[in-house]
Amino acid sequence: MKILKSNSKFLILSIFCSLLFACATENKKTNENTAYLFTYFTGNGAGEEAIRYAISSDGYNFHALNNNEPIVASDSISRTGGVRDPHILRKENNDGFYMVVTDLLTKNGWSNTAMTLLKSDDLINWSSSVIDITETFPEFSDVTRVWAPQTIYDANKKKYMVYFSMLQPGSYDKIYYAYVNDDFTALETTPKQLFFNPNEMASIDGDIIKKGDKFYLFYKTEGDTDKGIKVAISDSLTSGYKAESGNVDQTDKAVEGSGVFKLNNSEDYILMYDMYTSGKYQFTRSKDLKNFEVVDEDISMNFHPRHGTVLPITSEELQRLLKEFPSEDLTEITGAENEAIKTNNIVIKRSEKTIYLPVKYGTDLSNFDPQFELLPGTEIAPKGAQNFSNGAVTYEVKNGENKTSYQVSVEVANNPVVEGYYADPEIIYSEKDSKYYLYPTSDGFDGWSGTYFKTFSSPDLVNWTDEGVILDLEKDVEWTSRNAWAPTMVEKEIDGEFKYFYYFTAAQQVGVATSNNPKGTFKDSGAPLISEKPEGIKGGQNIDPDIFVDPKTGKNYLYWGNGFLAVVELNDDMVSIKSKKPKVLTPDETFREGVEVFFRNGNYYFLWSEDDTRSPNYKVRYATAKSPLGPLTIPENNIVIQKDESQDILATGHNSVIKVHDKDEFYLVYHRFTRPKGEAMGGAAGFHREVAIDRLNFTEDGLIEEVKPTLEGIEPIN
Repeated sequence: MKILKSNSKFLILSIFCSLLFACATENKKTNENTAYLFTYFTGNGAGEEAIRYAISSDGYNFHALNNNEPIVASDSISRTGGVRDPHILRKENNDGFYMVVTDLLTKNGWSNTAMTLLKSDDLINWSSSVIDITETFPEFSDVTRVWAPQTIYDANKKKYMVYFSMLQPGSYDKIYYAYVNDDFTALETTPKQLFFNPNEMASIDGDIIKKGDKFYLFYKTEGDTDKGIKVAISDSLTSGYKAESGNVDQTDKAVEGSGVFKLNNSEDYILMYDMYTSGKYQFTRSKDLKNFEVVDEDISMNFHPRHGTVLPITSEELQRLLKEFPSEDLTEITGAENEAIKTNNIVIKRSEKTIYLPVKYGTDLSNFDPQFELLPGTEIAPKGAQNFSNGAVTYEVKNGENKTSYQVSVEVANNPVVEGYYADPEIIYSEKDSKYYLYPTSDGFDGWSGTYFKTFSSPDLVNWTDEGVILDLEKDVEWTSRNAWAPTMVEKEIDGEFKYFYYFTAAQQVGVATSNNPKGTFKDSGAPLISEKPEGIKGGQNIDPDIFVDPKTGKNYLYWGNGFLAVVELNDDMVSIKSKKPKVLTPDETFREGVEVFFRNGNYYFLWSEDDTRSPNYKVRYATAKSPLGPLTIPENNIVIQKDESQDILATGHNSVIKVHDKDEFYLVYHRFTRPKGEAMGGAAGFHREVAIDRLNFTEDGLIEEVKPTLEGIEPIN
């Protein structure tokens, strides 16, 4: 009996400990950060200077909550009626949140003297207090602006401090700090100087993060020669910051409003900042908070934020936000991970309850598992592989109390032909390798700022292999290192050996590089081949070359131009100009750039792009001639390809043409806005483009039939 009693006590104790451990584990799981909350404002217009929310499951792809409307009325929490630069912080004991904002309505000017302190238990309901620096602290009664406050916990003082920039007459913006009272309603200490720009220029938008035993202060500096986002480092939160040399932002555009956050379950940090004159945000990633790489290709947002901050949140907090601030276009499915899916081109339409998953050629649609990415706390059924070969499959999605049905279709989409951002495609068929080679502009760089070229090979125009970088301006070209654009290529058999001549745009000039292999690497000639505009041409640029070998005469012609179309004959060495004076062939006022010349059945075809590559209306037109030097004849209807809004295919332009070996079969290789994100990017869509291929057909009398751009693309060419 004693043994039994003892065992009973042990059993009861074991059960209690197990339950306690389970509760602790569940509590830990509940408190684990699994998502992100982005607080931001949207601009300087009416109703834009207000706090908004967006959420993300991965820190890269953000979706606006509350249909991108404010989550609290600005006039209820500010004196001016506008608030900007929201910074959000989780309380150290994890029982609530603090937020601070600039109290400023810019339609009344850029001077202000107040900030707003806010606190919340649940991220939903906020109470607020306005702090006017000039009224609270007489020694700062002459301050003319108080900008971009942020909050951090001082573990030594066991208090929260707010830091912000201030401007006094005759000086420049400096960053100050003060401690907040226990109720987070007022500043209880007089502001002290935290940091000033050692160059005695403005320093604003301070953002502090602790890594190890160091504090990293990111700030924006202004000046004529030295401006951008920089970092200063200190062993102490409130003093001793030493400015590092150089910038941490990765753009030459105007920037402000840096925000740094650590990715969940990762050693990586994200530094994001507001490119306020460019209408976009840039995201960069770092492990050491000193060296950053741009990750814009991985970022998506269905809104246009201004200066904001990101807070990691739990699944429970996410569910609360989704319930309180639903959005019509927010789906619980955020993506899909199956490697056969072209992830850039997934289309999720919440309003229509449809999801389109484009997959690579050869994918088995009868047994396919999308491997959906879901918001934390979301459940989906069915699970595993499904049969999509007969059409869409219905999926039931449950997130908290919300249940939604989606029709999911999986279709083979050979367009785009290569994944990622590429543009201005040139294509050849190599007799040496019996392969097709694609030579595009490397795209996805802000303001067309790419510096290298790649090539891709294919046996059939559908299945492509990335052959890597073939020419890097920064390493391989002495005369420039910027703006690697719009190449053209030709294979020539010279003295029984194949040679490759690669003409490219760099720094708005045309260079030439050579190789014995179609996939390089290529050696630059050492100087631009085309650096001067033709006589009489005032505007435009020396860009977008096209090389053409006349099949009738064997002569070599180089065409180029933006705003004008020029041509010169090359010598047999292919790297020097025979005709020193270019001939101008500009067809009409629709000519913008991107000339492509090819020959068929006695006709020379001249194709060009109309409009701006940032415009959805970017399109291709053509003319014909009986000579590679013209004159040009423009058909009545001369559109080769243009946008198809019914398929959300926009900005179809800057093409090349490939003839299938030994056949009267031609294909148009062109770029378009990345789909579906391009249209929402605005002007940035013009340097986030992708390459597509569709069939090019002719009428009996040799006119080009307008090409209908497709998602499915072409079948493999034998």
